Amino acid sequence: MPHALEQASQSPLYIGLMSGTSLDGVDGVIVDFSQGTRVLCHASCAFDSGLRAELLALNSSEGTNELHRAALAANALVRHYAQVVQQLLAASGVQPAQIAAMGAHGQTVRHRPQMFDGTGYTLQLNAPALLAELTGITVVADLRSRDVAAGGQGAPLVPAFHQGVFGRAASGQKNQTTLVLNIGGIANLSVLGADGSVLGFDSGPGNALMDAWCLQHTGKPYDESGQWAASGQLIPNLLAAMMAETYLQQPPPKSTGRDLFHADWLAAHLQIHAVAAQAADVQATLTEFTAASCADAVKRFGKSGSELLVCGGGALNTYLMQRIAALLPEIHVTTTAERGLPPLEVEAAAFAWLARQCLLGLPGNLASVTGAKGPRILGAIYPA
Repeated sequence: MPHALEQASQSPLYIGLMSGTSLDGVDGVIVDFSQGTRVLCHASCAFDSGLRAELLALNSSEGTNELHRAALAANALVRHYAQVVQQLLAASGVQPAQIAAMGAHGQTVRHRPQMFDGTGYTLQLNAPALLAELTGITVVADLRSRDVAAGGQGAPLVPAFHQGVFGRAASGQKNQTTLVLNIGGIANLSVLGADGSVLGFDSGPGNALMDAWCLQHTGKPYDESGQWAASGQLIPNLLAAMMAETYLQQPPPKSTGRDLFHADWLAAHLQIHAVAAQAADVQATLTEFTAASCADAVKRFGKSGSELLVCGGGALNTYLMQRIAALLPEIHVTTTAERGLPPLEVEAAAFAWLARQCLLGLPGNLASVTGAKGPRILGAIYPA
C-alpha cells in the first residue's frame, strides 16, 4: 500500500455515497468508525430531470451512441457526488485530508451477474478518478465486480454491514434473529441469525415501479407517504399475476434490478390484467406488490425473526409500512431509526464501511449472501 494510503487508512473518518435504483439522487454520509459506527452528518442532492431521464434510458438501452452518453452521464453523476461531499465537509467542519477514503457506488445501469454460459457482469456508471480530482479524497469504487468474478451475484452487499450494526453482537440481543429490510428502488432483506449466520438477497421491487407510475400520472417523483396509493383500490388479478413472477420464487442467493422490474414489464401486465383500471388503483396494487413480496420473503426465510428494521426511502412511505406490518402481524415492524441509524443514512453508511474494508485489506462480501466462492476484498482504489 502506498505511504499516503497507509496514513489515510489510520483515520476513522470515511464518506459513503449512494445513488440507487430509485434514481432520485445521491445520499452521502461521513461516518466515524473510531467507536462503532457513528454518522457525523448526512447530505443529499437530487438528480435533475435530464440526468434522471438519461440514466433511465441507458438502463433500458434506449437511443444510440451509448458509450459516449454513458461517459457524459458518469461525469455528471460524479459532479453530483462532489456536491454532496462539499456539503458534508461544510456541515461537519471536517477537512478532506481527515477523510481516509470515500466509497462511491456509482449508478447501476446493467446487472446481469449470471448469464447462460456461467459468466456475468454488473455495470455501474462512475468516474472515480474525476471524483478524486474534484474532492482531493481517496475514492474506492467498483465495489461489486470482484464478487461477480468470484461467482457471486455482486449484490446485495449491505448485509455484511447490517450484521455489524444491527446483528446480535451490536445489539446485545444474542438470542434473537433480526431482520433488516432495505427498500430502495429494489428491496433487499438481511436475515441476521441468532447464531451469527447471515442470509441476504433482493426480495423484489421496492420503490422503482411505484415511483415510475407516480411520475407518469401525477408528475411527482414519488407518492409522498403513500397517500395516492391509499386512495386507490386493490386490483386482485393484477397483484396475483405480478406475484407469480418467477424471480420471486427462486431461492437465494439472488439479486435483481431494473433489468427485470421495468416499465415494459409493468405495461405487459397492465395490458392483460388491468386494461381499464384507474391510475390510483394501479398505484395501490403496486404498493401492495412491494409489501407482499417483502412480507413473503420474510415468511419464507426470516420466520424466526421477531423484529423487522426497515431502511431506505420506502421506510418513509407510511402506507407501505402499514401494509407490511399488516401482512406480518407477529413481527414488530419499525425503522432503523429505532436502533440509532435513520433510514436514509443506512445504505450510504454501508458504502463508507465497504471503503474502509478495502483500505484495511478486509473482505467486504459474505459468500452466504452473494454465492461467491469465498470472501473477497472489494473495490478499486483511486488515491487522492
